[in-house]
Amino acid sequence: MHLSMHNWMRAEPIEVTVRRLAKYGYESIEISGEPYIYKTKDVKKALDENKIRCWGAVTLMLAERNLVAKDPKQRAASVQYTKDCVTMVKELDGYELTIVPGTVGKIVADGSPEDEWKWAVESMKEVYEHAKKEGIKLAVEPINRFETYFCSRAAQAIALAKATHPDVGVCLDAFHLNIEEADPYESIRSAKGMLVDFHIADTNRFAAGMGHWDWAKVVATLKEIGYDGALTVEFVAPVDRTPANEHPTMVETDLSKVDISEDQKKFIIDHGSNILTEEFYSAQVKMCADTLLPLI
Repeated sequence: MHLSMHNWMRAEPIEVTVRRLAKYGYESIEISGEPYIYKTKDVKKALDENKIRCWGAVTLMLAERNLVAKDPKQRAASVQYTKDCVTMVKELDGYELTIVPGTVGKIVADGSPEDEWKWAVESMKEVYEHAKKEGIKLAVEPINRFETYFCSRAAQAIALAKATHPDVGVCLDAFHLNIEEADPYESIRSAKGMLVDFHIADTNRFAAGMGHWDWAKVVATLKEIGYDGALTVEFVAPVDRTPANEHPTMVETDLSKVDISEDQKKFIIDHGSNILTEEFYSAQVKMCADTLLPLI
């Protein structure tokens, strides 16, 4: 296993991101699924200069992105977006694409369970055909019920992956497992042979080491099932707006330092977080490394 990290949680130049990763002992990045804002040649150059590789990407299912949408045009546009993410990963010499099927924050269904399952499988199959051609592995990620109504548990992600193609796997996220699974460790074991990626955030979605996950047991369970991929850090630090706030300097107040679209900003805020300061964000990155690297 090796340590990786997402970058969608903070808007900053990719060069800043990869320098930080290299500083704290990370080996790779799972880049945000925004293929229309990156010039992959420039990103690859920054990665190579810092000896950081691309592990993959994750679909950012904001705005109208939804593989299980009732509207065929919306569904088709979402499939094309996901295929474009696959192409981006290919151009960065990456390995996998983590796919969240539905819009994050959408908790009301568009159709019957039978219709939505049909739409999901059809969408995934089309994406898979493109991914197969590009040589990129796909992984379905379940996220908690408060962020999606469609795919929230490991068993559901495994079912969708199997319905798509035997070569499709799953991605599990420690934060979501803690909410949704009766036995999170058993849910990890259930993905044996199918686990492509594993996302890292503690039980409170701060950095690993700030909640009550037993990280030694988590890593031991991953080793038990033979997982040898990335531990991909994805903390989304919750913002406290009360006098009980233990981190008063965590939110960036100088927005001139920030280059972020309104959709991206809303996506972060909808996760209970905000635009974090460099000091706080870097400390979270370091804490994850300090907690996990000795266990790998």
